[in-house]
Amino acid sequence: MHRVITFTNARYHSSHFFPNRDSVDTIPVLGLTGGIATGKSAVSALLKQHGIPVVDADEIAREVVLPGTRAYGQIIDVFGHEILQPDGRLDRPKLGAIVFNDESKRKKLNAIVHPAVKRAMVWQVTKYWLSGERVCVLDVPLLIESGIWNWVGKVVVVYCSAEIQLQRLMKRDNSTREAAMSRLNAQLPITEKLEYADNVIDNSGGPQELEQQVDSFLRRLQRDVGWSWRVSWLIPPLGLLSAFSMLLWKRIRRFRRTSRRRGVS
Repeated sequence: MHRVITFTNARYHSSHFFPNRDSVDTIPVLGLTGGIATGKSAVSALLKQHGIPVVDADEIAREVVLPGTRAYGQIIDVFGHEILQPDGRLDRPKLGAIVFNDESKRKKLNAIVHPAVKRAMVWQVTKYWLSGERVCVLDVPLLIESGIWNWVGKVVVVYCSAEIQLQRLMKRDNSTREAAMSRLNAQLPITEKLEYADNVIDNSGGPQELEQQVDSFLRRLQRDVGWSWRVSWLIPPLGLLSAFSMLLWKRIRRFRRTSRRRGVS
């Protein structure tokens, strides 16, 4: 996996890329995803360094099952205290081993964790909107598989070729080609995720190329958003109506795209 470039000025506010507050639209919620070893985490880190708010689904998934949370208690009720470590935290490897080979238990776990994660994500996005941010990124590895892509304004896919992905995974995990291929085959192919993408960040090159890709993406994003952000922020019903219209148009566009592909095939 590529290392993350450190900028000369390590911290930026989103106004660094959105200097004219009157030129932005109601807060765009972007869904960031990719495949294993494509470099999604590196892109997420670069966005954070530019001051772009990032809601990390993996981080939230760990937080919502900490001792004392509602989901933590529900998991203990279902799986018992034997899945706890001595310090009271969940023994994630043990719990993972239990649900890996038992679909019914896996569904029970997902029914507890997924709603908690989604609620926390919505709350974080809401806080960013209330604080005046005009763009927010949801970093979700399973954005497509979970259906969350339906609820974001734009889907951003971090891409590299399957062979580069394989080589990076082998190097990162010090694994054989067969083991790496097995992990890749267990996931939705990155080429299928591209079908959902509104924007693609190509991470086939090195760290400098990745930085350029992210800068280019942020410049495009700045051009895409409009002037009505302030009105939508001051008058929430307009913001909600705008968001609903955007999601509806996204579904229509996706349906048309799928229909055209079926017609061609």
